[in-house]
Amino acid sequence: MTVTVETLEKLERRITLSVSAETINGETNARLKQLTRTTKVDGFRPGKVPMSVMSKRFGRTVENEVINDSLGKAFARATSEANVRVAGAPRLIEKNTGDANQLTFDALFEVFPEVKIGNFDDAEVDRFTTEVDEAAIDRTLGILRKQRRTFAVRGADESAVESDRVTIDFEGKLDGESFEFGKATDFQFVIGEGQMLETFDQAVRGMKVGESKTFPLTFPENYQSKEVAGKEADFLVTIKVIEQSNLPELTDEFARSLGIADGSLESLRKDVRSNLEREVNNRIQVRNKASVMEALIKHSELDVPKVLVDDELNRLLENAVSEMKQRGNSAITKDQIPPSVFLPQAERRVRLGLVVGELVQQHSLQAKPDQLHSHIQELAKSYEKPAEVVAYYLGDRQRMADVEAAVVESNVAEFVMTRAKVIDKPLAFNDLMAT
Repeated sequence: MTVTVETLEKLERRITLSVSAETINGETNARLKQLTRTTKVDGFRPGKVPMSVMSKRFGRTVENEVINDSLGKAFARATSEANVRVAGAPRLIEKNTGDANQLTFDALFEVFPEVKIGNFDDAEVDRFTTEVDEAAIDRTLGILRKQRRTFAVRGADESAVESDRVTIDFEGKLDGESFEFGKATDFQFVIGEGQMLETFDQAVRGMKVGESKTFPLTFPENYQSKEVAGKEADFLVTIKVIEQSNLPELTDEFARSLGIADGSLESLRKDVRSNLEREVNNRIQVRNKASVMEALIKHSELDVPKVLVDDELNRLLENAVSEMKQRGNSAITKDQIPPSVFLPQAERRVRLGLVVGELVQQHSLQAKPDQLHSHIQELAKSYEKPAEVVAYYLGDRQRMADVEAAVVESNVAEFVMTRAKVIDKPLAFNDLMAT
């Protein structure tokens, strides 16, 4: 077999592979003979199908399999001998050399790039911090109370106010014409909780049961329904039921309802603080990692293999289609989504992955067994049965791969933070939790 390796532009390479036609024919016949033992063909007993029939029916398919297998082995051997790191699968193009004794193909492919990572001494990295104070605990207790609130019907002469739950009929019209999803009966929402557009929310305040009102409402330009986005509609709303919300008191009984063993408010606040600190730590880590990754991209140089970008783009498109189908758009296909929507994200992911991989190799930042164990233990803390959660992760390769990736990212973030110019940025608790 004769092998030549050529360097094309940037990361592109070409290897010319030649395999003996005699070898291909011999292997094809051998596989066809093997198939005769098990292949069922009408008119023949198993194992008695003539080779002429096998060749006519399956010869081309088997021959293609043999060619692909032979070229795959030849390609792997050639790239190994040439010490070439192949990025993605090659594209095989048959060449007509006029030699009937040889099958010749060009294998076009890309190689992994050289990654140049600059000095981090002049790199600026934001390091966010957030404090879990008493106000944050009070805010969370308020949310827990709201989740367990009850509602009671107001008196007939009472008006709707903030935090009331109202049941209404409404109908909206554009230029006197109804529009899709613009009408509902016995529709419920809680005033002041952002479930409705602000104009709608404000219009209902102060109304009484049995009262109707007509008011104009302008939809936002970015409203999800393109039919009404940016347009003004007239709405007619009728109040049918008004219910006052009642929050449970912060008592020992309330604490016990949340699983606090000793039923004390002090223990409840400690438990809330512990959970909030865990959540804050996770979110802060995500923010800080993102800051480090941005610095890595800015301080590195490399050519990005197109084949890897295409693979990542395809994954993003498939994920988008899957998500849309889960939301009810069962007719969506990948061809309906412009690739340009995800192309910058795909290229960034590939670039970042190559840079992180290079940094990990250069400075031995791989995840260590004790780090993996600690990470899993931390994940398990927020569950009622931590041991089962640990077993859940240890028993699945993909889940462990996700854990390993998270630990490696943390190692990289810590490595860069110790070398870069770190800018501490306090972040308000509410701002952190809103993202």
